[in-house]
Amino acid sequence: MATIIIVDDSEAIRTHLRQVLEAAGHKVIEAEDGTQGLAKILELKTPDLVISDYNMPGLDGVAMLTKVKEALGSGKFPIFMLTTETGEQLKAAGKAVGVNAWISKPFVPEKIVAGVEKILSMKKA
Repeated sequence: MATIIIVDDSEAIRTHLRQVLEAAGHKVIEAEDGTQGLAKILELKTPDLVISDYNMPGLDGVAMLTKVKEALGSGKFPIFMLTTETGEQLKAAGKAVGVNAWISKPFVPEKIVAGVEKILSMKKA
């Protein structure tokens, strides 16, 4: 069982994603915006995975992850960006702060679970 932090301002997305990930056997911690996500990540220090939206009030996903990188360093845990944004500049900014995968909304539950399992198995190796 992995501990996964979901950071998204949409309660519906968080709920759906939590249900999908818990059904796959994972522990899920939710945060409703970038500021709360930052606090929860820094509190836990080493979640197994972070799944974050980009567009959120307060800190957006990249700004939140920049602060995480400043506080904890990079490469501590994998990060998925789950968003409607697809711009190449934004993807490059995400990659610079450690984003491993860019997933478009709406998401396909089976693909999320497959991606989570793949990245977690790589982390263990």
